[in-house]
Amino acid sequence: MNYRHAFHAGNFADVVKHLLLSRILVYLGRKPAPFRYIDTHAGIGRYDLGGPEASRTGEWQGGIGRLLRVPPPLSLRDLLDPYLKAVGPAGPDGHPLDYPGSPVLAQRLLRRDDRMLLAELHPEDAATLRSTLGRDKRLKVVERDGYQVLAAALPPPERRGVVLIDPPFEERDEFPRLVAALKSACRKWATGTYVIWHPIKDDAAVSAFHHALSEAALPPSCRIDLFRDETSADPGLRGSGLLVINPPYVLAEEAGLLLPFLCSTLGDPAETPFRWTLYNRDT
Repeated sequence: MNYRHAFHAGNFADVVKHLLLSRILVYLGRKPAPFRYIDTHAGIGRYDLGGPEASRTGEWQGGIGRLLRVPPPLSLRDLLDPYLKAVGPAGPDGHPLDYPGSPVLAQRLLRRDDRMLLAELHPEDAATLRSTLGRDKRLKVVERDGYQVLAAALPPPERRGVVLIDPPFEERDEFPRLVAALKSACRKWATGTYVIWHPIKDDAAVSAFHHALSEAALPPSCRIDLFRDETSADPGLRGSGLLVINPPYVLAEEAGLLLPFLCSTLGDPAETPFRWTLYNRDT
């Protein structure tokens, strides 16, 4: 799967991933002790939704574009607010001008004493990321392979924190690399929270990935899958998978409130609605 994120920024998968990431960061910020945010595949920070890549696919219109057009229930506004504020202002037509990647979202939600480590392998993208984030003593951008950076960075000085692993899935061995990285990371930093995004496209590969993790005896986890119309002949992205190892205790409850709203809101109203599944593994 060749995944250049500028083509897909703000789509349904981004909305779910970044919304739930925002909930984890908010939770970590409730305690006074500093925490660390590590992003292994950071990207460029912000994506121009009017640019040639996003305009070519238009995927954001069924993601953040739909979410901004539908007023949320009053009961969900507090859960959505940190994420939507990071998205920022809309243009004259009501559409967002650009879309924040995970580093921009985290930068907004981190506090003065929290720290960020961002890995981006491509030099041009790393330079763009630095320019986007500006001077900020809380963060460091490293031009290296994200898995190598993760292996060297754990455990961090802070006892609490979250790692986002959101690969482009350009390599055939991405799932095995993820499994190996998570085994090593959890041995070094067993109390960290790990958020892993993956596409749902090849059912056999996804099943093998989760089976390998279940055999690895990792800490408790929460698995959240969002599916598009599974009867479609479209060979593209059928769904979005999010695995959270050591999730905050409130995450499953908050996801259970947010996902029905997201499923009824995202995508094309003329198509079959999204559906979702949520699994908690306590041991």
